[in-house]
Amino acid sequence: MDVFKTHGAFSWNELLTADPERAAAFYGELFGWSFDQQEYDGVGTYRVAKTPDGTAVGGVMAFPPDTPKEVPPHWAGYVTVDSVDDTIAKALELGGSVLVPAMDVPGVGRMAVLRDPTGAAINVIRYEAM
Repeated sequence: MDVFKTHGAFSWNELLTADPERAAAFYGELFGWSFDQQEYDGVGTYRVAKTPDGTAVGGVMAFPPDTPKEVPPHWAGYVTVDSVDDTIAKALELGGSVLVPAMDVPGVGRMAVLRDPTGAAINVIRYEAM
């Protein structure tokens, strides 16, 4: 199964933290991950976590500047969908809400952050062709 193409599959994990350098060092030692660093406008340094065989499994990044101080560091999962916009419509129909509206991430795909009726957040994404 290709998790980057399969609707409903968890496909990426991302850590948001105030100290991404320290977090990357910890997870690198803990799991044997290596990190490729990339710079993105509005995001800064993004560290792509790779398993010892080179498989990219997630990313580590600093909180965006406007993040409220009470938000703790946290991992966020991404679920692949066929259509972000259709998924948003379905989530709203089912009593969910939108935390971050659909947006295009150049070189990655289209994503949004939803909240389920119990209050849990989840990221949805449709990847560009890789």
